Amino acid sequence: MADIVELFSLEYMTALGMTMLLLFLDSRYSRRLTALTVGGSALLVMAAVAALYQAADLDMAMRVYPLAAHLPSLLLLLIFSRFRGWKMVFQLLSAVLFCMLIQHGAGLAYYLSGGSFLVMLLTYALLTAGVICFLIRFLRPLFLQTMTELNRGWWMICLIMAAYYAIIAYLIPGYVGFDRTATILKPSISLLIVGFYSVLISLFSSVQKEAKARHSANLTVLQLSALQSRMEAVQAAEHAIHMERHDLRHRLQTVAELVARGDKDTALCFLDTAQKRLDRQAEIRWCRPPVLDAVLSSYFEQAGHHGIRVEASISLPDTLSTEEGELAIVVANSLENAIHANLELPPEQREIRCKMVGLPGIMLEISNPCTGNVSFDSNGLPVTRQEGHGLGIQSISAFCKKNGAVCQFDLIDGWFRFRLIL
Repeated sequence: MADIVELFSLEYMTALGMTMLLLFLDSRYSRRLTALTVGGSALLVMAAVAALYQAADLDMAMRVYPLAAHLPSLLLLLIFSRFRGWKMVFQLLSAVLFCMLIQHGAGLAYYLSGGSFLVMLLTYALLTAGVICFLIRFLRPLFLQTMTELNRGWWMICLIMAAYYAIIAYLIPGYVGFDRTATILKPSISLLIVGFYSVLISLFSSVQKEAKARHSANLTVLQLSALQSRMEAVQAAEHAIHMERHDLRHRLQTVAELVARGDKDTALCFLDTAQKRLDRQAEIRWCRPPVLDAVLSSYFEQAGHHGIRVEASISLPDTLSTEEGELAIVVANSLENAIHANLELPPEQREIRCKMVGLPGIMLEISNPCTGNVSFDSNGLPVTRQEGHGLGIQSISAFCKKNGAVCQFDLIDGWFRFRLIL
């Protein structure tokens, strides 16, 4: 019976370790390919662990087990992970840590229950379900965002976690649940590392809040700047039109004199020139809501400065079904991303298409030509590993969750499209 329990624990921890690796992994490839590869690797490693256990005793198996299980995991990270260096090492050590916590909890329950296999199974099930739920719902999103935002100090974090790994795997002999010394010492050390990891989670949360606050402040400044630019443009247009009106009587006298002389062609040409001058002074108003109008005008003007052709169709009512400022931020983020994408193209290929209607519901589509491939995460959101980028997409996602909107990103025939339905 003891042999079955020992082998089961090793095999379960192998399968759980690969699952944890998959949860911490931000893959460069599709979810299907990643899951199939990790699952196949788990089966191969489990077979190797079974062969190792049959060829050696538990103590020897435990000493060789880290090499048999964790080296393939590191290889998978090298192939699939978007991150490199210490961030990748942190992914592996985090997966190992949570596996250790589950094993130590189940082993301790097995020991305290007097060797009850049923108690150990139940503890494994409860701890596994709780940890996986915690990782999926809370830690994974926080972890991936922090990996993007935080670029220093990872080596120090990894050093502490590597020391824990070395102590648990090599410096303290025995297996929790079977050896009394290991059953006491290893869970105690795991509790210490849980405290350290709690501090890390607090740090990650602070990084996330700081990034959101910085992004919100930047967008507020952008919004105010757009409104100010719009007001200045409107005032300039009003002043120019006022001047044109002042000169209107002189032009009418000139036209009347030309008609009286019978020079109709010159009179018509004179009127056409005056009309074109007025048309140039007229300020384009894209919609009635002022903040949205300011954002659209500001970004379309920026696009024009960069030689980007804009094809826009905007049809919005005076009153929107959502908070105008939040929707304006979504539009600003989308247009900003479209402008940045266009700057990578030659001038003759630069273009932005923007369609927006307000009835029966708000529907927005912004598309632009795109070079290269765009990667999408498990939620269908585009991802980037450039420092300072990616918060715009997160802001759009947060808007959709708050307002019950549906957003979609796709890349079809060289065109990147963003659609939002509210």
